[in-house]
Amino acid sequence: MSVRTAAGPAPHSVADDEQCRVVLTAHPLQRIGAYALAFLGKAASPAALLPGAFERAVEQMTADAVRAALQRDTKADDGFWLKSSLSFFPNSKMNHPSNAKRTDEEIRDAVRQWRRAPEDRPDAACVLCGRQAVGFYGKVDVPLAESDLYRNTTPRGHLGMALCRPCLCGFHALPYGCRLTGGPAIAVHSWDERFLARTLSRQVERNRQLIAIGRADPRGIASREVLALQALRHHEDRMTAGVELLVFSNNNRGQTLEIESMDQPVAEWLRRSSRPPRRTGFPALLRAHATRHQPGIVALARNAFRAPERIAGACARYLTAHLDRGVIREETDALAELCLSFVTEVMLMNQNEVDEITAAGAKVAAWLHAENSAGRLRAFHATLKDPPRMRRWLMRHNIDTLLDPAVESESPLITERQFRLLFDPEVEQAWFHRQVLAVAVVQRLHELGFRPADRAEVAAAMAEEDAEHPEDAEFVKGEE
Repeated sequence: MSVRTAAGPAPHSVADDEQCRVVLTAHPLQRIGAYALAFLGKAASPAALLPGAFERAVEQMTADAVRAALQRDTKADDGFWLKSSLSFFPNSKMNHPSNAKRTDEEIRDAVRQWRRAPEDRPDAACVLCGRQAVGFYGKVDVPLAESDLYRNTTPRGHLGMALCRPCLCGFHALPYGCRLTGGPAIAVHSWDERFLARTLSRQVERNRQLIAIGRADPRGIASREVLALQALRHHEDRMTAGVELLVFSNNNRGQTLEIESMDQPVAEWLRRSSRPPRRTGFPALLRAHATRHQPGIVALARNAFRAPERIAGACARYLTAHLDRGVIREETDALAELCLSFVTEVMLMNQNEVDEITAAGAKVAAWLHAENSAGRLRAFHATLKDPPRMRRWLMRHNIDTLLDPAVESESPLITERQFRLLFDPEVEQAWFHRQVLAVAVVQRLHELGFRPADRAEVAAAMAEEDAEHPEDAEFVKGEE
């Protein structure tokens, strides 16, 4: 007697399961895409994205690609997602020039086929994670990958980059984790996983809203460096790594990639400075960087990435800008505290040296306050941009204070060690020490209550001269 058995489903293999599990690799763009894919699947992290949620996320991306492809025209009212795809997947089925002559059904089938992993798998490992690859891919799927049109190290028609399905889908999810401009995309990356997760979670949510309406972000595009400062302001935990900005385009007109890096000390200082309790001095920090034609937040962000030492210089110039008019700004103390924290936390200046210079600044300020002379203050101000002149001024008044019987002091105005820190050619950061001295002098004058007779009139004129920008006010309020 024969036994009849019902045919069941094909057995589920571990290999199939691995093709639905996302892992993080050392490729920054893959990492951004992996997090974006996880958030599309409503998971807290790539590791938490289960196979079922992975498939739903992939299907959502495919549906978004189909909907964009059916627009056919990047200049259409709802064509922003289609236009953005040109910087990620040029000549793909999503934006191929031939779509203008195809029916809706043909476009749907072509896009779905493009996003479907091939059943025949090559005998190769994924170049990013080492798992079984599902195919070889080039710039149509992977931004900044080499094209088979000019690759000369593999056989003709061989796209060359072996990828498993999760890594491939991570690249397909990359646009969701980037700030889209319609041209080059802007990606914020970090090796601090908590920061990256929170930053990308916000970006994915925003992009899903833009996909729904099919239009560009109505808020416009801020300076790319400002995007990093916005992300730092929203991050609640201590930064454990620096921040990178990747500005790239995979467009057929020419692949481009610009990378800017901010070291961890700068990133953490900015994060703390834009949040309570240090936030008190942050508006003044923005004013210190503002010009008539540029918001302070833009200049601060660019300095943070390109030349952090300029931040202290901007603070010093702002605090001393009107000493020749006998005015100490109201926000002096808060901004000076921020500046001195920058000196030790970012510039890593030795605390003993900071103490020496601030002590010298306190002595100079006490002498200026005691003199109660606008002329004396103007004379000190005139030395700030002229180191030899500052050196002569300090030497002269150092001798004056020692010879003046009316001055009761157990030490000179400036000691030998302080003098060397400020002017010795062998001290590499002497120029920076002089900026710290200027900040310390102004801070101490503020503490002593320095008040010239015409202070109110001059302060009003200063307020009119200060550059005010709505972008800076919006940043301080937490708006993007």
